[in-house]
Amino acid sequence: MANLFNKQADLYSETRPTYPDDLFEFIASKTSNHLLAWDVGAGNGQAAVALARIYEKVVGTDTSAQQLSHAPKLPNVRYQQTAATISIPELEQAVAPRASVDLVTVAQAFHWFDLPSFYEQVNWILRRPGGVLAVWCYTEPQVDDAVDDVFWKLYKESGPFWAPQRQMVDDRYRSVDFPFDPVEGEGHTGPFEFKGGKWMNLDKFLTYVRSWSAYQTAKEKGMELLKEEVIQDFQRAWGGDGSALKLVKFPVHLRIGRIRD
Repeated sequence: MANLFNKQADLYSETRPTYPDDLFEFIASKTSNHLLAWDVGAGNGQAAVALARIYEKVVGTDTSAQQLSHAPKLPNVRYQQTAATISIPELEQAVAPRASVDLVTVAQAFHWFDLPSFYEQVNWILRRPGGVLAVWCYTEPQVDDAVDDVFWKLYKESGPFWAPQRQMVDDRYRSVDFPFDPVEGEGHTGPFEFKGGKWMNLDKFLTYVRSWSAYQTAKEKGMELLKEEVIQDFQRAWGGDGSALKLVKFPVHLRIGRIRD
């Protein structure tokens, strides 16, 4: 999985949306302690940085050293590259001892995981009682009617080049097996919807498209998704010379649950 994102690590860091504050406030309100959080698939550290404002210590792990190299360095965040599959002893060495973590998070990476193995790790490392797992993804961006119309034509064309796991994102993690209990105050484990966003000009928006794993896969197969006529369609929809900043909104879908006693 890491190889899909190594090539475009710079693009990913530059154009991916930030997650909204109310997402982290909601998650933090469901953990009884705020001592230690483990961010899995930390990538360029977007979630880890936000968690560091709430939790005393954060460990961010990822299989990609290139992605982690773009993560901001903070005094209470430790980044650790790991293999895609690690044993429980390796988990304790890389992250933390058994039953010592208050929160495990996965931002936009959950669909790549071997879930039975990951759930074993989560149940091992979360604090009892009350440890919480929070996983989320964001779905297709929303700009305005004109840009969205061009975007959806492009997204449909990109379909054959996405990995099968992309279906989990399109489904907003609704149908995934999630063997955890609802957190306090909630009657289900989600998905709960939030809205993230990023101000972009057209160049940045197209750079975001080029950061897709599907774009890279298509390019390797000799297919250019951003053909000249597609770029021209985006330019007309964006208006002007494309330099105007537009708020690109990303719906964020959260599954959250507490460890079963």
